[in-house]
Amino acid sequence: MKKAFVHIKGDIFGGLTAGIVALPLALAFGVSSGLGPDAGLYGAIFLSFFAALLGGTNTQISGPTAPMTAVSMVIISTLIAANDGSVEKALPIILAVFILAGLMQVALGFLKLGKYIRYIPYPVISGFMTAIGLIILITQMLPVLGYYAREDISYVDTFKPQAEAIILNKILEEEAGEALLVLEDFSKTVARGSSMSEEQILEESQTLAANSASGVLGAIRVLPSALQNISWIEFLLALGTIFIIYGFKRITTAVPSTLVALLVMTGIAILFVPNYRPITSIPQGFPVPRWEIFTELRLSELIPYVFTALTLSLLGAIDSLLTSVVADNMTKTKHKPNKELIGQGIGNSISAIFGGIPGAGATIRTVVNINSGGKTRISGMIAGLVLLMILLLFSSAASTIPAAVLAGILVTVGIGVMDYKGLRAIPILPRDIKIGKTGISSEVVVMLVVMVLSTVWNLVYAVGIGLIMASLMFMKKIGDLTENSSEVTTGSKEKLWEDEKSSKLLKNDSIAIKHINGPLFFGSTDGFQKLAKTIPQEANTILFRFDRMEYIDQSGLYALEDLLADLSKQDKSIYFIHLPKQPRYMMERIGLLPKLVPVSNVFERLPDFLNHIKSQN
Repeated sequence: MKKAFVHIKGDIFGGLTAGIVALPLALAFGVSSGLGPDAGLYGAIFLSFFAALLGGTNTQISGPTAPMTAVSMVIISTLIAANDGSVEKALPIILAVFILAGLMQVALGFLKLGKYIRYIPYPVISGFMTAIGLIILITQMLPVLGYYAREDISYVDTFKPQAEAIILNKILEEEAGEALLVLEDFSKTVARGSSMSEEQILEESQTLAANSASGVLGAIRVLPSALQNISWIEFLLALGTIFIIYGFKRITTAVPSTLVALLVMTGIAILFVPNYRPITSIPQGFPVPRWEIFTELRLSELIPYVFTALTLSLLGAIDSLLTSVVADNMTKTKHKPNKELIGQGIGNSISAIFGGIPGAGATIRTVVNINSGGKTRISGMIAGLVLLMILLLFSSAASTIPAAVLAGILVTVGIGVMDYKGLRAIPILPRDIKIGKTGISSEVVVMLVVMVLSTVWNLVYAVGIGLIMASLMFMKKIGDLTENSSEVTTGSKEKLWEDEKSSKLLKNDSIAIKHINGPLFFGSTDGFQKLAKTIPQEANTILFRFDRMEYIDQSGLYALEDLLADLSKQDKSIYFIHLPKQPRYMMERIGLLPKLVPVSNVFERLPDFLNHIKSQN
């Protein structure tokens, strides 16, 4: 027990900092989801605490994230639309789906499926993350402009004929259910239909208008109307928020620029802008369980959404475990993927019971925690408690935050979440698919397909299609290149190849030889990353032999780059022998050669390397 508090000072500061950083993002994600800022705050509180307490990554900070919010937003809007546009009517089924998604994550952990997440190819992840950024950017254009479709009278009026038809159809369904729709009672039906009030028609029209403007395609559809009805007050508040977030980072990174923007722009709005639009009020006091999930919902109503819940659980697993890898790289530790899934699942389920939106491991908040001194799971628990104290003490103040400020924050989130590394690689990757006289990279095709389909269609289906495409393309490449299985040798003492056995120099402890047998691709990067731990500390010369590595993909390339960067920091001398054409081309395109390994350290034959080493001595 004492060991848990060895790093308590760093954990307190890390958790406090991460909690403060999480506040504006939690509120923004809650508003974006459609359930309100309190839903984002509840999600951050409970998920951060329980994922840290029960999870498998010591320094991870969890909460609502951009990918999870983007998917949750689609689920929420769909279920609200199916419940006559009423959030209250839809809330039990929405939260039930979130609970089920959390329980599925727990099941994934118990089934020990966490280790398989790493087999998702880089182009699929790249396309997905870029799509998430585009979804956030496009959907936030409307609140940035201060435009809300249900308040645009001219736009709402276009839906009145449809609204009247829907209301009449509901009356007919009710009459049919009551067995009144017969000839002698038809006059009653006509009378009820003619009694439709303007308020009913308006409410239904507003619901239809809001549904029409939801999502990416909806935002694009109403953008001309939004541009004609700009609220300059809201637009300037959002613009000021964006300016501060990016500008303050140039002054200092010690204070979170997002928090600075939130406080400054809220203060300006309160003091100088009397007619700004605030976020919806945040309930005061400790969150109350939403028992209607269990009392007002039948199990049969949940069954159609089982696949939806599975989608959300898989996304949360991917999002969390990728963040765990980031934490591992920073802390030089190793997370427990299955335990992490169990902790995330329990946290998401508990969060949903209290009305919170689901989340996952949050990369930015985790990095902030680590850089601020967080060492153990106590830091994540403290982050959750910090947010709870803010809720209990400052909920009234938080309710005065302008909606446009949160929209501005989300714009910067959307810009930041996109995978620019993958986008920059588009023109330089080898064009292995021929289209007429030109060509395109198969990995670029996968990334673009996932990106486009995720943005305008369905996030999960897009990922599934991307995985199938990547797998088929990879199998074709492997079949064309070699029949050897992918293998990365490990161990501090490796068996020498035949041409190495006669050299006494290579038996020196100062030289470590790493043989790479077969292609280095997304399925073998995990084993390859373990090479760093197998290299003896006393070795100052590291020799990589690529004689049997005919192919390297984008994931393998970046894994190799990370390993070489770590070795360079340790002042290790790195040498390559017999680098095949395709791997060399890829390394040159991203600057791995000569940035990390000088061209002079690349040899075609082993004797050339040996002569070089002898000349150095």
